[in-house]
Amino acid sequence: MLNKIKEQSKKEMIFDTIESITIENQTTEFPKHYHETFCFSLVYKGVNQIDFKNQSVFSEAGSLSIVNPYQIHSNPIIDNVSHIKFDTIYVPKEVLKFIMKGKNIKFTEQSIKSKKVKHLFLSLKSALQKKNNKLIEIHLSKFINSLKFCTIENEQEYLGLNFDNFKQINQYIEANIQDKFCLNQLSSQANINKFGFSKKFKLTTGMTPMNYILMRKVFSSKKLIHTNLELTEIAYLYNFTDLAHFSKTFKRFIGISPKKYKESISKKA
Repeated sequence: MLNKIKEQSKKEMIFDTIESITIENQTTEFPKHYHETFCFSLVYKGVNQIDFKNQSVFSEAGSLSIVNPYQIHSNPIIDNVSHIKFDTIYVPKEVLKFIMKGKNIKFTEQSIKSKKVKHLFLSLKSALQKKNNKLIEIHLSKFINSLKFCTIENEQEYLGLNFDNFKQINQYIEANIQDKFCLNQLSSQANINKFGFSKKFKLTTGMTPMNYILMRKVFSSKKLIHTNLELTEIAYLYNFTDLAHFSKTFKRFIGISPKKYKESISKKA
């Protein structure tokens, strides 16, 4: 009986890791980045452009865009007049694997326009707002099942980027993510001049070293916003110049300021 209770509690906890965020009047581009989760975005206004390595995907109002874990992409703004509004639901790969009964999947279509899919997305968002894990499981299952037509089984686990010769550098960055970094320091560790280091790092990861580090700083610091730490404390902890610098960088990668992100967490609590 006790084991069943523990298993049920563990099952419910995985749905607590799903996150949703609303972006309104997006007027600045997202630089190259990736997520460790699956990202499902429903566009309400404007056109959401996603640039992948070998293609660009455009999702107009009413369309759903999908990004797989560790898929490097950027989101340029098509023009300076249009304002984009969309909701994104971030589903951890472990949660999707649970929903798919142990299978790892990959989405092969990354822009879908379907009234049914839109309806199921909104139902899932509503369940997330109610913080009802049973409802979340039901609506997530229905939502993912509606997208099965554009999935293939991924034979390997999602383990992150392939850093090849830069694994030790990446481990160093992750272990010291709150510190200040410079190219001279990193290239010295890689035993290569800083120009060669930048070029090879970008060829390997798809991002420049400093863009990668800023992205990792933002995603790491984002986890601390759930704590009682003040935003200014977090900014200095991660060696940003000040709160304004932290807010600007955070918004570049997340789409909203850390203040608005903190407020959205409070509303959902």
